Amino acid sequence: MNYRRFGHTEFEVSEVGFGAWGIGGAAMAGNIPIGWGATDDTVSKAAILKAYDLGINFFDTADFYGFGKSEALIGETIANKKDAIIATKVGHRLEADGSIVLDYSKNYIMQACEKSLKRLKRNEIDLYQLHSAKLVHLEQGECIEAMERLKEQGKIRYWGISLNTFNPQPEYNFLKKTGLCSSYQLVFNILNQRALSLIQEAENENNAVIARMVLQFGLLSGNMSHERKFEENDHRSFRLSPDFIKSVNTAMKRVWDSAKKKGMNPTELAVSFCLWQRGIATVIPGIKTPAQAQTNASSVKEYDQYLDNLLKNLYDEELHKFTEKMEKMG
Repeated sequence: MNYRRFGHTEFEVSEVGFGAWGIGGAAMAGNIPIGWGATDDTVSKAAILKAYDLGINFFDTADFYGFGKSEALIGETIANKKDAIIATKVGHRLEADGSIVLDYSKNYIMQACEKSLKRLKRNEIDLYQLHSAKLVHLEQGECIEAMERLKEQGKIRYWGISLNTFNPQPEYNFLKKTGLCSSYQLVFNILNQRALSLIQEAENENNAVIARMVLQFGLLSGNMSHERKFEENDHRSFRLSPDFIKSVNTAMKRVWDSAKKKGMNPTELAVSFCLWQRGIATVIPGIKTPAQAQTNASSVKEYDQYLDNLLKNLYDEELHKFTEKMEKMG
């Protein structure tokens, strides 16, 4: 496993991190699935340990993943691994009627942090992130005040933001002026290159970038058939239609065939594409099983002229025409 400097912090993070949304298991907001279906906690814990043993030291979760379950599993498994860097998020909560509320008030963030600390079984959170906060929330100022207060109290080491999918530039521009935000998590993959200029800007300013959805719900793993049926409690059941899956597979086939000549499978290509951008500190593909931990941890390939050319050409492809369609899925 290779490691990269995490912006202006002292962290050295594994190039491949652990995306922990999936281990939160089945979760519903009213009648809308917001999880990845049923999971086995024993398998989830084994996946966490396998990832750690393989050199993955960056674990990204949120208090909303499984309504705290994902955090609890990480806390129960690696709370005593002091070299494990744990990042979590705050800002989403569920109302009694099942509706999702974005809450970035100072009181809520302070209270939510205490609950996350208990689930993670730690006295301090390495990286606390605002979960998809928008410009209006940042301008109101309470969330920033809360984060700075938590740092003063020693409850968190650094704080960052998980930027919204559609247009993260306004939030980035606002926060970089404050000089207080340490990291920016954003969507970036072969099919969604919207954040490319922001990543390059962040690199120039020594701000850490975390790339999420590098496999785009599994579409870029190369093994998703358009005939696949998702369980009703899997959010992909309403996000990924058979026609859309088929269109992605058709568009990616030539690219995957080119990667195969290099001896690369689709997952390796997807991860390498993101890490080819030096401004990205780490990628966080979802991991639910030890096998997935093994696959993702070994997915980074050494770069040579063939691979450089292949990855460079992906920025000139029309593959990102899928961007708007995917962002409409939420």
